[in-house]
Amino acid sequence: MDYKGSETVVGPRSVEELPSTATAAVKIVIVGGFGVGKTTMVGSVSEIRPLTTEETMTQAGVGVDDTVGVERKTATTVAMDFGRISINEELVLYLFGTPGQHRFWFLWNGLFEGALGAVVLVDTRRLEVSFDVIGRLEQRGVPFVVAVNTFPEGPSYPIEELRTALDLPENVPIVECDARIRESSRDVLMCLMHHLYSLTVSPE
Repeated sequence: MDYKGSETVVGPRSVEELPSTATAAVKIVIVGGFGVGKTTMVGSVSEIRPLTTEETMTQAGVGVDDTVGVERKTATTVAMDFGRISINEELVLYLFGTPGQHRFWFLWNGLFEGALGAVVLVDTRRLEVSFDVIGRLEQRGVPFVVAVNTFPEGPSYPIEELRTALDLPENVPIVECDARIRESSRDVLMCLMHHLYSLTVSPE
């Protein structure tokens, strides 16, 4: 897979049909703990109107969902988010955002099926919610990059400190992003594409 010349992402488009020149489609999964910004990332970068399955949080989730650090969150993804972005006129990424609460993690197996790679969104206020997420990806052998979503009140750490805290090997890229901004989310996806390409060149 050659990504030379694919730095410029096309879109958003005025129509939702695929370009006639599209020859390759890749499934990418956006994963992370509860409230780290997965729905926001899919929505900000998608060139089509994103499909979301957000529902209003109710009292039924009290004591079940871990809302520490995201107490102001009022809606949650219960199945998946879906979006699409054209990297160039030939390569298209289909984006699948996973639900964050543990009670919906049984849906992850289906969402991982056929995925070429993943983006792990991390919130520095709650790094611990990322441990199980990363562990699942490593267990399934899904290549991934880590994107540190910058929240205004979130602490900032050097990349190497984050790598140590998350117990990540040196070959796993870590980048900062703002999931609300299309260009920033796009850059994360480009980082993943380059990472996947590097693995095909030197699988070690």
